[in-house]
This record gives sequence, C-alpha cells and structure tokens, in this order.
Amino acid sequence: MSEIISNPQNGSEVDETPDELLIEQSKNGSMDSFEELVRRHKDKIYARAFSMMRNEDGALELSQLAWIRAWQKLDQFKGDSSFTTWLTRITINLCLDEIRKRKRFSAESIDELDESGGVERKIPVMEFNPTSGMERTELRQRVDEALAQLSEVHRTVIVLHEFEGMEYKEVAEAMGCSIGTVMSRLFYARRRLATLLSGFRREYSA
Repeated sequence: MSEIISNPQNGSEVDETPDELLIEQSKNGSMDSFEELVRRHKDKIYARAFSMMRNEDGALELSQLAWIRAWQKLDQFKGDSSFTTWLTRITINLCLDEIRKRKRFSAESIDELDESGGVERKIPVMEFNPTSGMERTELRQRVDEALAQLSEVHRTVIVLHEFEGMEYKEVAEAMGCSIGTVMSRLFYARRRLATLLSGFRREYSA
C-alpha cells in the first residue's frame, strides 16, 4: 500500500511510494500507480521536450505522447537506468522524429552555413562553460534564452551531449549523422552559446 503523509505546508497528502514499486504496480495494470508517476515527473519531461522544440503546444503534445509510449512499452523497462532517464530518451526520440519530419536537419539555416567556416571564424573564443552553475535560476533562464537562438540541429546536439550526457556515437546515431558532424556542430554550438552568454559572464564575474 502507498505510504501517504501530509504536507506540512498545505495539509495535502503526498504519496511516498518509491518509483520502483509504482513501476511494478503499473506493469501489473495499476493505472493509479502510473498516474502517480506522471504526476511526479511530468514537469521534467515537458521541460525536456520544450528545450528541443521551443514550442509550448508541440512540447505538450510530444510529452503526452511520451507518456503514452511509456505505458505501452513499460514491460521493456528493466531498471538499468532510472525511470526518468528511460522516459527522457523516449521523449528525445519523439522530438527527433518530429524534427526530421519537418526536414530541418539540412544545411539550409544560416547557422549551418556559418558552421562551414564563414561567420564562425569571427566569433571570439570564450573561456566560459554555459552549463556550469546550473543550480542558479538566473543562469538557467539565460541559457534557455540562448538555446532558443540556436538552430534546431545545434540546440539538439547541445541538449543531447551536454544535458543528457550522451556520447558522440549516441548523438550521431540519434541525429542520423557522422561523429565528425556531431563534433563540428557541438564546437560551433558551444562557441555560439558562449558569445550569446558573454554579457551574463561579465555580470556574473563583477
């Protein structure tokens, strides 16, 4: 039985059942247990979808679809990673599929053309890691705003490698390109982010 405690701030009840038990109950057909998993993790899954799609309606639709896929494939979850990691990968794959449908993984954008050596050479190298200190709310907001200014291919490679910790080979397989292309896009994306965040760097160092 789920362990229920009262939230001392608002008196509401909080389900403290471990995710692992909720997953097992869900595998046995308990929709209540699965709904509790949704309640706990829906914000993170939506945030990951939004970080890739940059569209609220699209992110909501894809995150909801991710939960449907998770329910359908729950028996395939073996616990080798955390439930949220597994679900995040489902979300990422759905986002990548949607982006591919739009045929946006081409060299049509200005960012892609710049990557070949034009504007990129004019971008100064900043000794600043935009993903460091992510616990700071303001920095998270600035990084999010900067990500929105990247093309989809560059934003995606940053999200997969920097935020999800995927290796070059995994990113290449997910994006359907070579490892060299991943490295080139990542190099450009980091420099672009550093430039976009250079003003915040000066404020932060002051």
